[in-house]
Amino acid sequence: MLKSPSAALALGLALLIPVHAAASGDPDKGEAVFKKCAACHQVGEGAKHRIGPQLNGVIGRTAGTAEGFKYSKPMIEAGAAGLVWTAESLDGYLESPRTSIKGNRMVFPGLKDAADRADVTAYLARYAEPAKSAAPVEPKATPAAAPAQPAAGPAPLDRPVASHGVFRLGRVATAEEVAAWDIDVRADGTGLPAGRGTVAEGEVLFTERCASCHGDFGEGVGRWPVLAGGHGSLKADRPEKTIGSYWPYLSTVYDYVRRAMPFGDARSLTDDEVYAVTAYLLYLNDVVTDDGFELSRDNFAEVRLPNEANFIDDTRPQEPHYAATAEPCMRECKPEVRIVMRARVLDVTPGANSENEGAARVD
Repeated sequence: MLKSPSAALALGLALLIPVHAAASGDPDKGEAVFKKCAACHQVGEGAKHRIGPQLNGVIGRTAGTAEGFKYSKPMIEAGAAGLVWTAESLDGYLESPRTSIKGNRMVFPGLKDAADRADVTAYLARYAEPAKSAAPVEPKATPAAAPAQPAAGPAPLDRPVASHGVFRLGRVATAEEVAAWDIDVRADGTGLPAGRGTVAEGEVLFTERCASCHGDFGEGVGRWPVLAGGHGSLKADRPEKTIGSYWPYLSTVYDYVRRAMPFGDARSLTDDEVYAVTAYLLYLNDVVTDDGFELSRDNFAEVRLPNEANFIDDTRPQEPHYAATAEPCMRECKPEVRIVMRARVLDVTPGANSENEGAARVD
């Protein structure tokens, strides 16, 4: 399994460079390629705008005109200048979205393989009719019915409710609603769901769902975060704070992926898939070196990230300033105040050119 950086595949839509071979692709293969952009775009029955516009009817549509989506100014201007999405114009745009229409919001680097571009264009052609996109449906006339009875609310609390200091809005959450949000994972593994996933399985998922933003090997794409590397950089002027170089606990990785990723499609991964992606991230950071490694709830707590020992407990609550119950002194606390260093020396005050400028540290 390779681990050196290479161009991450991704997808988006819009302009340029006519290439007539783009209309002869395989739509079934294109469906697989399209998974790389599913975090931003939807297509098919019920498709809706997300980070990017829904793509039903994109073939034949003027650029920047999908109703209800807020486009970037360059994309709107491209459409006003006459850009219409055809197999040829899509092929050029898909090859390099960011350079085809400069200034548009697409962050994906593009599909460099002409066959992939042809296949995904053929797949989008399946949904060429705008009528297939999600649209409001006129309600059918129905006979008058008796007023519906209100649904039963949550069971009454077994404790008294305060009669003061409350707004009396909403209702108490049910146990099921609390459980849906109570998914945090602690450093010792408490809160982990049952499940398992291997490095090899995670590589496939990462390529399909994560690489478009984070790179094939966690190296990052554009301004999206770098996830791997950075070893030994924390003392440098520009430290690379990755999972392998900085993060203290594996539970943070699992919890964040489970709760917030993939971008634009959060909570879409199963528990097993999150284990697999987490295992692959360990592999990218050389925390594990066997591509057959399987991560599960049973061995999760055994994994240690390299920088764990450099995190310490916050002892401020025990310091006199915080522990004292008396009102803190705010004036005339010291008989003499002596300036020992200025902020410009610490390089935090831009433009401070004299010794009297900038903030000061005092003793």
